[in-house]
Amino acid sequence: MTLTKFMTPTKIAAAFFAFALSIGAAAAQPAQPLKELIVGTWNFVVAEVKAPDGTRSFPFGETPKGILIFTGDGRFAQIHVASDVPKIASNNRLTGTAEEYAAIMKRSLSVFGTYAVDEAKKTVTFNIVSSTFPNWEGEAQVRTIDKLTADEFVNTNPNVAGGRGSASNLYKRVK
Repeated sequence: MTLTKFMTPTKIAAAFFAFALSIGAAAAQPAQPLKELIVGTWNFVVAEVKAPDGTRSFPFGETPKGILIFTGDGRFAQIHVASDVPKIASNNRLTGTAEEYAAIMKRSLSVFGTYAVDEAKKTVTFNIVSSTFPNWEGEAQVRTIDKLTADEFVNTNPNVAGGRGSASNLYKRVK
């Protein structure tokens, strides 16, 4: 006895139609929520500042180093460092010169705290506990999520340092 004996053309068509509907239903499932997709470790690729007059700059250079970490329980840590920050000549971090400290401060930034994602607005808010720029302590800073995929994250800070413009940050997921 074969199955074809029990499968009439109508039953075959109905089975095919049901299969097609199940594929369509699977494809229609909502995308992974941003608050889940953002969790993980991201390598810092570049930050680009666009000034009000349209000029562009790279505050950490065009090949920076850094990391951004989002934990599942709502914490984050971000480190941005220019690849060309100077070494301290004395080889002691406590005895650098004023010029060395200034160059390092201008070309690096570390921030940590908690975060919240607003799915509807496509934003992430950084609630800053502390930073190497101490003026940010206690601030809530909102970033627009321009792109968030399994492999890439781009966010924009619409108001950088006293009206210098907006900054877009590109990250690639650590694999």
